[in-house]
This record gives sequence, structure tokens and C-alpha cells, in this order.
Amino acid sequence: MGYCPNTPEEIREMLAVIGVKSVQDLFSPIPQELRAQSFDLPAGMSEFELMGVMRSKAAAGGAAIIPFIGGGLYDHIIPAAVDHLSGRAEFYTAYTPYQPECSQGTLQALFEYQTAICRMTGMEASNASLYDGGTALAEAALMALKITGRNAVLLDASVNPLHREIVCGYLGSLSAEVAEVAPSGCESDLEHLLGSITAETAAVIVQNPNFFGSVADFSALAERAHQQGALLIVSCYPIALGLLKTPGEMGADITVGDGQSLGNTLSFGGPYFGFIATRKRFIRNLPGRLVGETVDKAGRRGYVLTLQAREQHIKRHKATSNICSNQSLCALRGLIFVSALGKQGFEDLATLNFDKAQYAKSVLAGIKGVSVLNGEATFN
Repeated sequence: MGYCPNTPEEIREMLAVIGVKSVQDLFSPIPQELRAQSFDLPAGMSEFELMGVMRSKAAAGGAAIIPFIGGGLYDHIIPAAVDHLSGRAEFYTAYTPYQPECSQGTLQALFEYQTAICRMTGMEASNASLYDGGTALAEAALMALKITGRNAVLLDASVNPLHREIVCGYLGSLSAEVAEVAPSGCESDLEHLLGSITAETAAVIVQNPNFFGSVADFSALAERAHQQGALLIVSCYPIALGLLKTPGEMGADITVGDGQSLGNTLSFGGPYFGFIATRKRFIRNLPGRLVGETVDKAGRRGYVLTLQAREQHIKRHKATSNICSNQSLCALRGLIFVSALGKQGFEDLATLNFDKAQYAKSVLAGIKGVSVLNGEATFN
């Protein structure tokens, strides 16, 4: 049962109807000596602290398995508000908002999602989500081919191997050239990447943090790519953006990632959502749906699907992408997640993840026969 508290005004109205001055007067028949003077309640807890208490109690019946494999998908805390709000029928059962006059709630939520992605990544334009991080990366590569008119992509081999496989699958059908650059240990080989960019390169694809958790600054790579007329595509882990330099600050042209960590459970592999953001000058090359803000005839603010002529349901085989759907509900969960945490909470979550990873490395390094491959700063 939902709890709907009464406002002070409602309480005053009810007391006036029954003819008493205060709530305390309602207990006047009970002798003073029989009334509880203090309930001796402990101090309140944050949701995060309460979850910890409940987990410890649940563990009394058997220790839970803590996963360390990761691979780009992780079991992060999810505020209860995410399940509650995303499960509302008006969101949960909604279809594509082609008719803005009856879909303003969904459209505004997606517009706010796009805004949140741009703020997180430091980019200027975002679509309303893609299927997952892997397809988002492949779509970014296709964008680069169309924007530059070139047919070769430079791919850092420290990018998630599953995502690399999807990129190669997409571009292979177009006979595009994909050249992989092996990492240097657990880190991207920046010198090799810098030296491999040519006038034929459409884009350089990197990941931060990379598949091994290593963190890098790709600003010099962005500068070198732009000198050759190529684009820089950065795949990023969204929660790490609470601490790290954003792709936009590095000079990236397109940013992608998997939104699983933003309020979506692991769920044995999905569903998740992919995000993609770019510079404003490339907005007409973005795949998928875009929600824009406008005004109606009366001057009232409203939201619509905009630049639809790019999309498959209008342009057919000449569309920017074969993507004709998205993961709106999962993206909505991502929006609720970051909104519930707020800017400071998001930074705190990133810091907590970094600190725990460093602690885990130090403990593992203390075990005989165990060595840490990467002693530098890592995230996850």
C-alpha cells in the first residue's frame, strides 16, 4: 500500500471539522503516565546504508557470490525509485511517441535523458538510445565512414572484444578496412595509434577505461586524428565519468557506451541500452530517434520527434541507420538513476568504485602467487 502523507493544511482542516486544536488533543483520553515519552529509535539511514544492513542479514542464511569477472557489465546499486518510477504503466506500456499530442510525458523524459547524456559525456547532441554498447560503437563507426567519405577505421585492440567483433561484423559487410592496434600490456599503445593514422583513416576507436580497466587521456590522439581529417570515437564506461576527463574535454567527435550500469540490472545479459552522443555539426548523421524541444501555436513548450527524415520509417534504405527502434524504457531507468543520485552523488559513486577497485588490487597483490598486471590507476 502506498503511503500518502497529509499536508499541514489538510491536517488543520480535519482537526477543525472534528473540533480539536491539535493532533495531541486526540490522545487526551490516554493518561499521561501511560504515554510513551520516547520511542528510542536509532538514527535514520541512507538507502545505501539500509541496503547494506539487509544484505548482511540475508547473508546469514548463506554467503552470496560476489562476481569479479565484469567485462563491461557490473552489479551496481540501484535506488528503489528507479524500479518504482520506470514501472509506472504510462512508461512501461508506452509505444513509439510518433503522436506528440498524446506522448508529452514520454517525449520529455527522453529529452531529459538526452540532456543527461550530453552533460555526462561533454558532448552537444545525443539520440534517444540504441540497443547496447556494442551496437552503439558499430553505429558510431558507420557515422564516421559517412561523415568523412573514407573507408578505413583504426581500432584499438584494448576495446571490449565483443564490441570489436560487432564493429568488424558491421563494417565487414561494407568491405570497409578495420585495422586493429595491439595494446601495450594492459594499456592502449598511444604511440602506435598516433603513428597509424593516415589520410585514409575515417576514425580512430578507443575505449576509456579500456577492457583491462586502464585509464588514459586521448587528447593528443584527437588532435592527431583531426590533423588527418579523421574522427575520434571514444567508448566510455558512464559511471567512470564521475571522476575522469570527459570524451568531450579530450576532443572526441563521437562518444558511445553501454548504459547497463545506469540503473539496469545484469539480468543474465540484458536488456540494456546503448548511448551515443556527438558534436552538433554531426547531428544529422546520428542514428536512431531524436527528441527536440519546440513550441505550439499558443507558444507553449512541447516535445517532438525531430529530424525524422533521417530515419528508416521515412527514408527507408537511405536512412542513417538500420536502427529503427531503441531501448526507451532502459534509457528511462538510466535517467531516473542519474537524477536520483544527482551530480554529487554520481561523483561519490564513481569515487567509491575507484576506491574499492584499488582496495581489491592491494588485497589480491598480498596473496602469494598473485600479481597485479596493471599497477597504474584503473577503474573497475
